Amino acid sequence: MAKVLITGMGAINPLGADRHATFDAALAGKCAIGAAPATIAKWLPNVLAASAPDPDKLLDSKYAALDRATQFAVVAAHEAMCEANIVTPPEDSRRFGVYAGIGFGGAQTVDALYERFYTMLHDPAQAGRNPTVMHPLSVPRMMANAPAALISMRYGLHGSSHTYSVACASSAVALGEAFRAIRDGYLDAAVVVGTEAMLTPGSLMAWNALRVMAKPNADDPSRSCRPFSADRSGFVLGEGAAAIVLESEARARARSQRALAELCGYGSSSDADHLTAPSTVEQVRAMQEALDDAGLAPAQIQYLNAHGTATDAGDVVETQSIRTVFGEAANRLAVSSTKSMHGHLIGASGILEFAISVMALEHRALPPTATLDMPDPRCDLDFIPRTARRDVAVDAVMSNSFAFGGSNVSLVARRYAA
Repeated sequence: MAKVLITGMGAINPLGADRHATFDAALAGKCAIGAAPATIAKWLPNVLAASAPDPDKLLDSKYAALDRATQFAVVAAHEAMCEANIVTPPEDSRRFGVYAGIGFGGAQTVDALYERFYTMLHDPAQAGRNPTVMHPLSVPRMMANAPAALISMRYGLHGSSHTYSVACASSAVALGEAFRAIRDGYLDAAVVVGTEAMLTPGSLMAWNALRVMAKPNADDPSRSCRPFSADRSGFVLGEGAAAIVLESEARARARSQRALAELCGYGSSSDADHLTAPSTVEQVRAMQEALDDAGLAPAQIQYLNAHGTATDAGDVVETQSIRTVFGEAANRLAVSSTKSMHGHLIGASGILEFAISVMALEHRALPPTATLDMPDPRCDLDFIPRTARRDVAVDAVMSNSFAFGGSNVSLVARRYAA
């Protein structure tokens, strides 16, 4: 089986317009959470959001008509492909795949369609116009596989193209499945992207109905998402994308490409129990599978990026799951939830948080749970409260993604020695 190396990464999200700005902001404990867009705030005045830089400012005008989620994906993929020094189209294009994760494809497009329909139906100034006439490319804009399709076309990649929609685990699943495809010899390389652009009135009204959204912090709204804190009240929805180029060790070596890390473990499981309530048993299984896949003992992991959504049940269950898997080593494990800063990117969360974990490995620095002022006694791990740790020994990391619907994914990366 081939070793699978990470040779390029990219990101655009509430913390920054590229991966380096993202990690710098995370280490600084910057909380990129604020008021929701005006179109949302007028209906939901207490709902917050974590907005990303506008992707259209970073793209050629020919991409202006794409859904915002696809634009984010194209920006992140471009950074990752450039860092990996991929010449396109590659000579081995049929051995180079595209794997994508997205929770709700084309949310911006769908909301715009309904808004246009009802505006034309009820606005006297639109009298006589047919409200059912929509843009002919509406379906391609909103289809879930649009990001993967555009990236495949942009770079001339003829290998397998797959899109996974597994709620909050979408892009973690995409990474894991691309890892297996390369490890087992079906592909030699893949660009993996996770993306989401769900900051729309319709989407936020739906999330608000679930009663999982954070209440605004009266003193500082940016600190409203407080994972593992005794006064946590839920998460804040974010947007953006991250991308990672994976290659077999042989392919990377053949072109003398530097590896950022080795992706070495993937575990997944399904609760088969409840649509929204988490399961300790199956989270434990996913983490243990990832460790076994990597051939690592719990004590060999120094940092874990938790799913950490700041919901009451979720944070406690994840703490219990980590303690079960890591045993005595849990007392020496550094854990943080970067959702405290960039919000919950749903389909893009898994890959963004894994990328941050790889950058922690790369820079020997651990991002904090930036808003953890008042730890919940039930969440009794080292959650790196408030301040980052620098110049630390870190050789292997884990990232957890646990989704509504009961899908659990854990990924493990380690330092690569050529």
